[in-house]
Amino acid sequence: MIGTSETPAASDLDAIDRRILDLMQRDASLTNQALAERVGASPATTLRRVRRLREAGVIEREVALLAPRWANAGLTAVVEVSLQAQTEELLSQFEQRCAAEAAVQQCYRVSAGPDLVLVLHVPDMAGYQTLAAQLFSDRAAVRNVRTFFVTKRSKFEPRVAV
Repeated sequence: MIGTSETPAASDLDAIDRRILDLMQRDASLTNQALAERVGASPATTLRRVRRLREAGVIEREVALLAPRWANAGLTAVVEVSLQAQTEELLSQFEQRCAAEAAVQQCYRVSAGPDLVLVLHVPDMAGYQTLAAQLFSDRAAVRNVRTFFVTKRSKFEPRVAV
């Protein structure tokens, strides 16, 4: 079973753990009672397993996902960033800059192409320009930036297959 010293491999999870994780990814607001009924386990067993999955880092965090249209959401941009050099130091420094910016929702190192891909959410074009000036300046060692503004979100499913 899952130990708390390190995050377990997917193969360490049994069928009940997998059902719990699948249901929680779909709706983390389920009560323990409802979750237990849906996975076919007792509430005590389900509570113990969820606690263990959290402690082991399998469940990283639980959040509420807001509908962008509700908040007059602004702009979402997907940005490809290439740095002047691909050293660990420059990549880490740039990632730290991204992590410090609330408008940067996601930051990925990628292979074969740009060095990083970012997903940004800004209130408007002026907000993008301000953020771009901060993130993509010469002092950030950025060589090239390609920005794609989202015109329609056809699918958004932030789940991991279990």
